[in-house]
Amino acid sequence: MNLSFNDAELEVVRLAAGREGMSPASWAGRQAMAVAQHVLVPVSQDAGDVLRELVQARVHLRETVTALRTLTADGPPVAGLAESAAAIVAQALVAVARVDEATVQVMRERRPWS
Repeated sequence: MNLSFNDAELEVVRLAAGREGMSPASWAGRQAMAVAQHVLVPVSQDAGDVLRELVQARVHLRETVTALRTLTADGPPVAGLAESAAAIVAQALVAVARVDEATVQVMRERRPWS
């Protein structure tokens, strides 16, 4: 199988291969196999940016849920605090589920090959 790249593309491949201590041909072959075996799902730069944002949002939401659970579990509840915090935890869990679903959807999207 022969691959051809313009100068800019070849430089990107060389740099990526160099980061992993591989020859450009070996690196390109490994990436092609990963895509063919659905281990690596190529996405556009925009989708990658969205995915990174979703992952960061998911982490922040989970940290928020943990903090709220700790708040409601520590010591005697302040009047009404436990109920309010429980409602906020429930809302945060719904938000986490929505972010999880969106993250999985973006991860499953494939760039159209034309």
